[in-house]
Amino acid sequence: MRTHTTLIAAGALAALALYWSLAPGEAPAPPPQKEDPDLFAFVRSMEGTRPDGNLVAAGETLVVDAELGHLFDYYLAGLGEKPLAAIRSQIELELERRLAPAPAREAKRLLGAYLAYKQALAGIEQALAPSGDALQAAQARLQAMRALRPTYFTAQESAGLFGLDDARDDDAVARMAVLADGTLGEEDRRRKLAALDAALSPAQRFERDAPLQVSALDDAVRALRAQGGGDNEVYRLRAATFTPEAAARLAELDREESHWQQRIIAWRAQKATLGAGDAATLQQLTNTLFSPDEQRRLGAYE
Repeated sequence: MRTHTTLIAAGALAALALYWSLAPGEAPAPPPQKEDPDLFAFVRSMEGTRPDGNLVAAGETLVVDAELGHLFDYYLAGLGEKPLAAIRSQIELELERRLAPAPAREAKRLLGAYLAYKQALAGIEQALAPSGDALQAAQARLQAMRALRPTYFTAQESAGLFGLDDARDDDAVARMAVLADGTLGEEDRRRKLAALDAALSPAQRFERDAPLQVSALDDAVRALRAQGGGDNEVYRLRAATFTPEAAARLAELDREESHWQQRIIAWRAQKATLGAGDAATLQQLTNTLFSPDEQRRLGAYE
């Protein structure tokens, strides 16, 4: 679950949770290096989720990129359920778990700078003059945000942590400006928007187009199965749309979902035969069919 927040929401990215690491030309996301005994138990709303951020170090040097900010923001989303001091401690433990001592120390230093920056940014945003003009408000926020960063980060650190977000924000604000420009005719507006489309990087273009591509693929898979298509046909369709690795990953997800539904059906059927006084028997049945993490999902099937 990515809690990373930008000026303009990327839109529909939640639908890509299973697909994002499987973009054409990319290998599937690597498995975690260590088994997580309890991913985020001290914040109830995130129980069973895996922290964001694929941290990387080159030898003893931390690679400062957007993934580090994703990790920070994942835990900071727990504010309100836990105090900042507790969340900061948890982030530091996660950094120590994932990184060697030297890069972990550098990441902790950046965490302190990141928290101070976020706190200062919140104060600046509150002080910004209210504006009924959405474009003007967005531009003012961007200017204030970027003017603040040199106080806390080097230019290289800012580029690593915020470069991708800045590119998205600049594109979004440029599109807002085109759409808000009342002097443009429809043809000029289409031409300017097309120029912005052409300037997108491959990653930005994939991010923009992927939700529609995913939705279209899901529709195609349902239609194929309705026509009698089997797993091999579905695999070939997915491989042609994404990659063979993606198709294999999605086939595995299909098998997991099918197994889950079979267990739900068996659990419901056996539960229906038990009386109100058979709580212990029901719990034994539940423990047999589902892991503790899976049991947290059963409330939706009551």
